[in-house]
Amino acid sequence: MSFEPPKRLVNALGEVRDDGASAWLARLAGPAGILQEAVKRLELTVERVHVPGGRSSLVVLVRRADGTPAVLKLAPERFRPEAEHAALTHWNGFGAVQLLGDGGDLLLERLHPEVSVRSLPEAKALLEAAGTLRRLWVEPPSWRSCETVAHRTGRQAEAMRATAAAEPDVAPLVDAALTARDELLVAPPEVRLLHGTFRQSKVLAGERTPWLAVGPDPVVGECAFDLARLVRDRVEDLIASPSGAATTRRRVKRLAESLEVDQERLRGWTLFRAVESGVRALRVGRGRDAELLLEFATWL
Repeated sequence: MSFEPPKRLVNALGEVRDDGASAWLARLAGPAGILQEAVKRLELTVERVHVPGGRSSLVVLVRRADGTPAVLKLAPERFRPEAEHAALTHWNGFGAVQLLGDGGDLLLERLHPEVSVRSLPEAKALLEAAGTLRRLWVEPPSWRSCETVAHRTGRQAEAMRATAAAEPDVAPLVDAALTARDELLVAPPEVRLLHGTFRQSKVLAGERTPWLAVGPDPVVGECAFDLARLVRDRVEDLIASPSGAATTRRRVKRLAESLEVDQERLRGWTLFRAVESGVRALRVGRGRDAELLLEFATWL
């Protein structure tokens, strides 16, 4: 099977620490490649590779042997596809895309990849996204398949400190974000299974229910951590608006109240996650993204 991996995936993998991602990409295509092996093992017929696709996986539209439409998702080991599989198994289709089959493959029900919550007007999009997220916040599985918020943010904190040392201009924001993290980790109010990377574009139109979440990078911790990423959705529109700062603060308040999350905890995690994303963008040369995210962080 001959094809070119989507440019978005190639570019994104080029930004990460190369701990096998480039080798995985090289083995992806070809008659004996990773995709062909999975297609043969699962008895699938390929329709097309989804473009532009994701930044951490290859998404392929396929049909099963009985003609059922499905999606095959392939990802390098560094993006923990086994954790995604475990979380989707635990949710069992409640609020999230349904796993198909009994193996360890990410063979998923076919949704409508061209229709996400982000296509709705902003107020409606936030409402539908928040409702979807609420369904995902369940007791975590008893077995340890997902990392904790403390562990994940600890890794991120190390990278943030290194970037701040090399880029002194961002040091004050990094210090504020790390202080917020330290305080938030002292006594989290609950422990739930979280999506981990939730935003409007991660909620797609489905047949079973109107909206279903996809693409989790699951983590175990408090709900405010998960909700924090949603606060900055459409950040480019917020930055362009003269009332962006006020809108952001209203959004924090509205989302916290609607999902019964402590407002200050949500503000703190939103600060940490925005600064972390901003300095990561700076580190890999995405200057415009870094500028938007760090300006947004100053409003918190």
